[in-house]
Amino acid sequence: MTSSPEESPESVVRHATDNGVAWITLDRPAAMNAITPDQRERLISLLDDASADPAVGAVVITATGKGFCAGADLRGGARARAGGDERVAGDVARLIRRGAQRLIAAVLDCEKPVIAAVNGTAAGLGAHLAFACDLVIAAEAARFIEVFVRRGLVPDGGGAYLLPRLIGPQRAKELLFFGDSLSAAEAERIGLVNRVVPDGELAKTAREWAERLAAGPTRAIALTKQLVNGSLDADRAAAFAAEAAAQEINMTTADAREGVRAFAERRAPEYRGR
Repeated sequence: MTSSPEESPESVVRHATDNGVAWITLDRPAAMNAITPDQRERLISLLDDASADPAVGAVVITATGKGFCAGADLRGGARARAGGDERVAGDVARLIRRGAQRLIAAVLDCEKPVIAAVNGTAAGLGAHLAFACDLVIAAEAARFIEVFVRRGLVPDGGGAYLLPRLIGPQRAKELLFFGDSLSAAEAERIGLVNRVVPDGELAKTAREWAERLAAGPTRAIALTKQLVNGSLDADRAAAFAAEAAAQEINMTTADAREGVRAFAERRAPEYRGR
């Protein structure tokens, strides 16, 4: 599918790197930032680039307008066709694996910490995009909606994987079964959001957090992210073995040596992300 200049993935997914932070901004406010296949691929590519770029120490995903992300754009896309009369067995599962699940995996597997700065409504895949991030900051106007059940659908994009790990199975079922709109304050109360801030302070707070992370020991944070994510699917023996291996790897980095030296010399460390 050829995109028009107005709807090219570059025009609706903004990207800039500033002071060690990669800012990824969904910029399609008229559609509540619903994600097209082209935009999804661009997001995946930008997250992969951030992992490999030594100049990037943290990533922020945010959006413009009143919505953070209304989910996948279903209008006339492959997903709509997969639900039509001509679908072939396996089409839907293949679509989900190659689409929504790849996007969520790209966030979880990014080697840099990823912050979601949720400016407005996050629904369906949009909510899961936020929940997959390492830290979530929400504006007071933000809302989270597990919209799938309203459409008679099973949640995808990792929803049934992410939610029980974040808030437990019973709260997860409540959200997934009823599809009620969840306020930012309530999302913070049950543990889906780290911090709720006034709408006008969202970008400022996200920048402060991201720049703190970007100034930190990048490899140590990456390994810590892997340990925490992996611990949710591992028994104690496997988690302890992974922890020891991660520390072994980390002690070969320049930042680890700098951190130990700085402690011994009673000064603030100067990390370089290596």
